[in-house]
Amino acid sequence: MKLSVLIPVYNEAATVTAALKRVLDVDYPCEVEVVVVDDGSKDGTATLLAALDDPRARVFSHAVNQGKGAAIRTAAAAATGDYMIICDADLEYAPEEIPLLLAPVLSGEATVVYGTRTFGSHTAYSFWYVLGNKAVTMFANVVYDCWISDLETCFKLMPLELYRELDVTSAGFGMEAEVTGKLLVRGFRPYEVPISYKARSREDGKKLTWKDGVEALWILSRERARGRAPTRA
Repeated sequence: MKLSVLIPVYNEAATVTAALKRVLDVDYPCEVEVVVVDDGSKDGTATLLAALDDPRARVFSHAVNQGKGAAIRTAAAAATGDYMIICDADLEYAPEEIPLLLAPVLSGEATVVYGTRTFGSHTAYSFWYVLGNKAVTMFANVVYDCWISDLETCFKLMPLELYRELDVTSAGFGMEAEVTGKLLVRGFRPYEVPISYKARSREDGKKLTWKDGVEALWILSRERARGRAPTRA
């Protein structure tokens, strides 16, 4: 199996070098490639990415900022792996835990795996951020008659071809809700693996806002209204 790690980057000069080093230093149980998309950064990120020298990594760029969903779409189109996982370059997630998500796939227990955050006392910068995430996730559980713990997690692992088939059109952070909604509609129930999480503050560069939560609710409603495919085992 070959894993494609898709990394969207926008104005992450402070963390992108360390993030990529950590991703590339992981002891993966399979072949891996790293596909980075610089989504129109203006802070020196492009210069740092130009210095990346590893045969496993490729860098693509957008002339202007288009959003996380658009960056992942570009990365997924260029990827060559059997499976893919999204990993942001902000160091909120630990790349070293990616093998934890691979384990149930390699053992034949799962097709889609989510890394779920517990939001402990030192892992969330805002009560309202956590509450919003839980509200969106609970909304999905109600309208799709399922039980998942963390809809907005960045760590979503699935077959690359499946992601392409989902045809995610949301350009921004709404892609997280769209991916989950489309998976649930198709009968996929993510296998959940607990992961660590180190949230950064708005001052440190956190980009999500309450508007993204509202958009997520709309996207989930839209995808549910489009119907449900037969449930998969």
